[in-house]
Amino acid sequence: MANANDLRKGNAINKDGDIHIVLDMERVKPGKGGAYVQAALRNLRTGKSSQTRFSSTESVDIIPLIRKKLEYSYRDGTEYVFLDTETFDQVHVPGELVEPVLGYLVEGTAYDLIFSEGQPLQLELPASVNLTVVESPEWVKGDSATNVRKPVKLETGLEALVPLFIKAGEVIKIDPRTGEYLSRAKDADGTD
Repeated sequence: MANANDLRKGNAINKDGDIHIVLDMERVKPGKGGAYVQAALRNLRTGKSSQTRFSSTESVDIIPLIRKKLEYSYRDGTEYVFLDTETFDQVHVPGELVEPVLGYLVEGTAYDLIFSEGQPLQLELPASVNLTVVESPEWVKGDSATNVRKPVKLETGLEALVPLFIKAGEVIKIDPRTGEYLSRAKDADGTD
């Protein structure tokens, strides 16, 4: 157990039987009354954020977290299997952690997984994900109004709105937070 004054951004705490991540925190010393810590927390089970006030002397249960970069391998029933490329251990992750972001997972790609006490708690996606366009309707040269977009189907089954010049077979960058097209992905040699 630690004191609420010991909280830092990024800490994980056990609050009301659930694990919460400290998104932001501020120590406040009002003119009257005792000092307190105002914290923005995100519940890892529900994904909901909340504001919580702790007395500066209140005890909090800080939980150690481990972040590992694991490669997505395949689906096994209701679980998803990730591979630790250093130890070659397979990690089975429950479907409820993976399914909300399943459209952004590509086999053979590494993702950050957060663990506590050996159990996976959260799957974190990068700021952008490269996905291949598998279906793209043709466009006619005269169809070029500013910011016109067309729907395409990506390799994971996800659909996205992209500029008219994107063709099937191209690799594009998508923002997994919004699902929006960002740009064409760069090849290994740095060209589009």
